[in-house]
Amino acid sequence: MGIALGVLIALAVTRLLAALLYGVGASDPTTFVGVVALLAVVSLIASYLPARRAARVDPMVALRYE
Repeated sequence: MGIALGVLIALAVTRLLAALLYGVGASDPTTFVGVVALLAVVSLIASYLPARRAARVDPMVALRYE
């Protein structure tokens, strides 16, 4: 949901940012797909690493800790 909303907002403000871009079109589909893919991979890694660490903890140890 966030990625879709971000892409829509990015497309809406392309005219404002067109002067700042060098060598890339304001609505270059390759750039949009690349950025979306990069953000998706980073967010998956950022959520996977803590989840993997939490899965290693014995549930009884976690319950007794609290």
